[in-house]
Amino acid sequence: MTMFRPNILKMLQPVFKFKYQTRLKSTYNRGVHFLFKKNLLLTNSISSGAFMAIGDWVQQEFEIHAKLLPAFDWSRAVRMLIVGSVMGPLHHYYYIYLDKLLPLANMRTVTIKILCDQFFASPATILCFFYGMGVLENKSISECTEEIKQKFAYTYLGDWLFWPPVQFINFYYLPTHYRVFYINFTTMIFNVFLSFIKHYDQHK
Repeated sequence: MTMFRPNILKMLQPVFKFKYQTRLKSTYNRGVHFLFKKNLLLTNSISSGAFMAIGDWVQQEFEIHAKLLPAFDWSRAVRMLIVGSVMGPLHHYYYIYLDKLLPLANMRTVTIKILCDQFFASPATILCFFYGMGVLENKSISECTEEIKQKFAYTYLGDWLFWPPVQFINFYYLPTHYRVFYINFTTMIFNVFLSFIKHYDQHK
């Protein structure tokens, strides 16, 4: 009787494998529904703040290795986290509205969306970032404005170099409910540059 057990177990392996794959797929689908359908605003807000903080963490590591920063600045990372979390809902509603206004995914529509992003959304995002960070640093509005005058052109140039190809993928291939998470993830890369522009003159 015992000699048949290995054969029975071997025969049942595909069944167990199928059940495991089915359970794994079901868990994945429930997770996607929970994060990107049921709680999309929360997901976009949290991921926006988290990826902003991660971008700053990478930049701080560069500064520490270059001996520009003596140790990791947690308060700076928290400020980036807060500003990123606040900007998450703005991006959330912006992309929903943009997709309702321009629902197609052809080349003409994608080009219009990229131009809207570069001429309207990007400048607004840059202003929100510098004013938000400045307020958290206890700067006055006039001090924030002066900083923007010094750094806006460089930030906006970097924005034009980085975002159009990223946004082409976003607008041409992705459905609306994945847009902000994708943008938040790619922003993590751009945030390294953004953190550098924001903080480079604080080492003087």
